[in-house]
Amino acid sequence: MPEFHVDVTDSSTPAAELLKQRSGLSKQQIKQAMKKGAVWVSESDTGHKRLRRANKILNAGQQLHLYYDTGVLGLQVDAAVLIADEGDYSVWYKPYGMLSQGSKWGDHCTINRWVQQNHQPQRPAFIVNRLDRAAQGLMLIAHTKTAAAALSGLFAKRSINKQYTALVLGLFPNQIKLDEPIDEKSAISHANLLTYCPVTKKSLVLVEIETGRKHQIRKHLSGAGFPIIGDRLYGPEVDDTSINLCLVSTYLAFNCPITGVDKSYHLKDEYLPQVG
Repeated sequence: MPEFHVDVTDSSTPAAELLKQRSGLSKQQIKQAMKKGAVWVSESDTGHKRLRRANKILNAGQQLHLYYDTGVLGLQVDAAVLIADEGDYSVWYKPYGMLSQGSKWGDHCTINRWVQQNHQPQRPAFIVNRLDRAAQGLMLIAHTKTAAAALSGLFAKRSINKQYTALVLGLFPNQIKLDEPIDEKSAISHANLLTYCPVTKKSLVLVEIETGRKHQIRKHLSGAGFPIIGDRLYGPEVDDTSINLCLVSTYLAFNCPITGVDKSYHLKDEYLPQVG
């Protein structure tokens, strides 16, 4: 995974040309890397930010950084689906494999970048809540910094009702509280049986969480003896690697901090894993 770093001394040469001279990559390869978020520019007073304009003229003293990983740049994901457009923010279905956050190697597979490029009319897109790469479901995307701060505040204060649906192995109890600490921190999940299929020996479970620890639902269900189907981290080893993690964020409800109106969003059954 090569990295290329260029100290800008010539303020007349476009950024892409400087990187071409340093890396030996073609102009087209560099443009694609820029589009996908793998090129950064930095200077002492403004910090580090992505650069997407191939013809950008930089000032002497700035630095260019290219993080070129063909594996990352070649990744593709399914499209996100707009559930509701509320103006200052929107609600989306994030498919399996789409990321909640990019890295220095690129951001083209993140949901906020996808929304920036595909939502009409085009608007800024700020992440408010996160889902694991392997999870699916509802996410909030803010379109102003004010909305992002307000909505993030609701999550921080646990003022948003969040529900998840998981397909697990085994006959799940009608109702159970899971409170095993995670990383030595308090973690509380409540799970209810929705339906069970005796043929497949799988249960569809509704989960609400009071806390938001990393992989909380996956760890809690696995620890209780009901691993989520397709969970390659906490479930049993399986030969069929085509099965994705069967965990979906299905419901969000909160009092909108911008309008004061109660809002709720429910994912349709077509997005849920099938128990049979």
